[in-house]
Amino acid sequence: MVGSMKKESIEIKFRKANKDDLQNVFHIIQLAIQDMNNKDIYQWDEIYPDKRTLLQDINKNELYIGFVADKLVCAFVMNEECNKDYNNGKWEGKDLTFKIIHRLCVNPEFQNKGIGTATVNYIEEQVKSKNGKSIRLDVFSKNPQAIHLYEKSGYKKVGETDWRKGRFYLMEKIL
Repeated sequence: MVGSMKKESIEIKFRKANKDDLQNVFHIIQLAIQDMNNKDIYQWDEIYPDKRTLLQDINKNELYIGFVADKLVCAFVMNEECNKDYNNGKWEGKDLTFKIIHRLCVNPEFQNKGIGTATVNYIEEQVKSKNGKSIRLDVFSKNPQAIHLYEKSGYKKVGETDWRKGRFYLMEKIL
């Protein structure tokens, strides 16, 4: 899945991450953690997401990264794997082919520039191109920017679950 998405004169080039990208991806996640902490959003920390998890994502060919020019602006994981607590969701597309978005991160230097929306749009186009019919995800209930991103993109709350950091909403969009 290599491609690009253009939004308001920002062109994002996406590709699968490789082991050489690990440190840069981890760096933007660390920046995002610091940014969220500054906003009293304690979603991620030194335990999750860690380098080991990201390396596993790379080894499974499930970690994607986006660039504007030569600057890493976002990263996300897409697969069919989910925690058993996803069973708490009242999935509208329970019999549909789906993908799950994990660990979507926008480099704080590029937030509020349409990168998140363009990334979600790109993911949706890629899922549709592979005949996927639904996208699922979980979002931290105390992360208003992430909730806003998904709601404005048409994702609906279908349940909730409580994990180590608190309550998460389960969300879905039928494509």
